[in-house]
Amino acid sequence: MLTSKAIWLSLGLALLAVVQLVAAQEWPFATEETESFPDLYEVSVLELQAGLDAGQFTSVDLVKTYFARIEEVNLQGPGLRAVIEMNPSALAEAAALDLERLTSGPRSLLHGIPILLKDNIGTIASEGMNTTAGSYSLLGSIVPGDAGVVKKLRAAGAIILGKANLSEFAHFRGNLASGWSGRGGQCTNAYYPMADPCGSSSGSAVAASIGLAAVTLGTETDGSITCPADHNNLAGIKPTVGLTSRAGVIPISEHQDTVGPLTRSVSDAAIVLSVIAGPDPNDNFTLAQPSPVPDFAQALNSSALCGARIGVPRQMFLNATISGIDPSVMVAFEAALETMKAMGATIVDPADMPSADEIALSNNETIVLDVDFKVQINAWYQSLLYNPSGVANLSGLIAFDDAYPSLEEPTGYTDQSILIESEATTGFNSTYYQALAFDKDLGATRGIDAALSMYGLDALVLPAGGYTTVPAVPLGFYPSNVTIGSAGPNTVYPAPGVPFGLSFFASAFSEMKLISYAYSYEQKTMTRLMRKAYAYPSTQLVDIVGK
Repeated sequence: MLTSKAIWLSLGLALLAVVQLVAAQEWPFATEETESFPDLYEVSVLELQAGLDAGQFTSVDLVKTYFARIEEVNLQGPGLRAVIEMNPSALAEAAALDLERLTSGPRSLLHGIPILLKDNIGTIASEGMNTTAGSYSLLGSIVPGDAGVVKKLRAAGAIILGKANLSEFAHFRGNLASGWSGRGGQCTNAYYPMADPCGSSSGSAVAASIGLAAVTLGTETDGSITCPADHNNLAGIKPTVGLTSRAGVIPISEHQDTVGPLTRSVSDAAIVLSVIAGPDPNDNFTLAQPSPVPDFAQALNSSALCGARIGVPRQMFLNATISGIDPSVMVAFEAALETMKAMGATIVDPADMPSADEIALSNNETIVLDVDFKVQINAWYQSLLYNPSGVANLSGLIAFDDAYPSLEEPTGYTDQSILIESEATTGFNSTYYQALAFDKDLGATRGIDAALSMYGLDALVLPAGGYTTVPAVPLGFYPSNVTIGSAGPNTVYPAPGVPFGLSFFASAFSEMKLISYAYSYEQKTMTRLMRKAYAYPSTQLVDIVGK
């Protein structure tokens, strides 16, 4: 969750004991002299699969290498604090999947691929990891089982590498810096010292940006995938609410929460989305999605923008200017529009949403989220099989934070105003239902859907920062002379060299079309490759394989 100002884009958007057994197998490794290993800073899922299939390296090698990479930069060196904990079962799981690859072949394109999960995505406690949303009030708690998306990842053969840091409770605690949690500390951007990573999927994004995992998962309620993608030079997909299961994910709101990928390329994001999308009987919102689940990799068409009608909702820039969109972002955005024109797209500019002015002033999202969070977080605490903190509900959480200030309220990170505001709500009353209905009217009926219809558009496009849009792809980097701003007690934004992104959006369940546009633009520009992070690990597969 970023801010309470973009419900319109949240509601209707389309956008992985047997170690010795495996070690005894004869692996057809190529020698270091005859075959180079892929660079884990930029390697794709397909490249990893090719190396695994060829026997150049194993999933055990991958896990060891990613663990070493995390150790280099997480708490040591630049201290990025992107990862809260690593999976103690990951090596055994990788060994089992390596053996399965030898005996029966890979299950999917994610077979043996290490994935980091945002720490609000539930995993079985017996595996050895916590699920805490960054809060000590949930440390040591036992969830009933894996989250729905984790079940799908495991079925596909993915390896859960660990849990990524996040803005505590998905940035639904108070006026705190993005990327901070009690358990994880302050996560920071890898592109400039102490730069804002954006949130709440901060650790997932920072980890993906410099290859601390093959791919990562984040969650979004309002900007928490797209803004981290924007700030960290990534492709991120915020799926339509109900395309991916939220069962077993620490909630904010069932009406806005969604789970999606943060990756270095649109192709990797499409591969991951194809695995985690689909119905889940434990999340009834997913039962309303179109069937069958698409293979989103089929959307990877580098010519997709040719003939597409893309609209620019200019009125949003007037509202964005008030909150301080940087001129350098707008320069890059205008250049992107020209690039799309050259690729054969028709740019309709302006193509404003009728509700644009009302969206900027609406407080309805806050009403809905406050009510939903209290109801759903109370249900989460009650669902736990065990919780050593004793916290059983939202009021208990607030009291816990006050009782343990050294853990949960260090200097600069004391605020609990959102929790307190949510605790004061009284449930699903007429005000709540009116706000919910009005949000849909603003976001869909008189918002996105209206603009698409009025101007005969295939999609809309905006700079990604601050907007809940899908998917996000790299657009550019702040210039060296940008004025450095404060983003919290210990973080800065903007800052020299920090990335920013571009987002396409349309009606609900338009992911296939939107992925195709994002891929087309990405392949034409390859913006991600124009600048490397200042902080990144040096360990590579060559340092691990055969050692």
